[in-house]
Amino acid sequence: MNTLNVKKGDTVIVLSGKDKGKKGKVLSTHPAAGKVVVEGVNFATKHVKPRKQGDPSGIMKQETPIRACKVMRVCPKCDKPTRVKHQILASGEKVRVCAKCGETI
Repeated sequence: MNTLNVKKGDTVIVLSGKDKGKKGKVLSTHPAAGKVVVEGVNFATKHVKPRKQGDPSGIMKQETPIRACKVMRVCPKCDKPTRVKHQILASGEKVRVCAKCGETI
């Protein structure tokens, strides 16, 4: 099982690919595949057929998973892309820390 440096709800920036430089929020993670779904990034068209009366149909755009190695966490305090460090506090709690400014995430 792969471990990811980003979690659901984190703000990330895309490092490479057609959406390079875009920021977005992580909607879901897939650790076994090493992928994440980011809001507003890597859209694909999907043909949707209505299943019940009143359901939408047609050609919809949907976010698809992107490799987790192509995104980097953005620190909420310094607003820069940064790596995530892990620290163990005196109380024994493990927290994530910004590698640039030292702020707990």
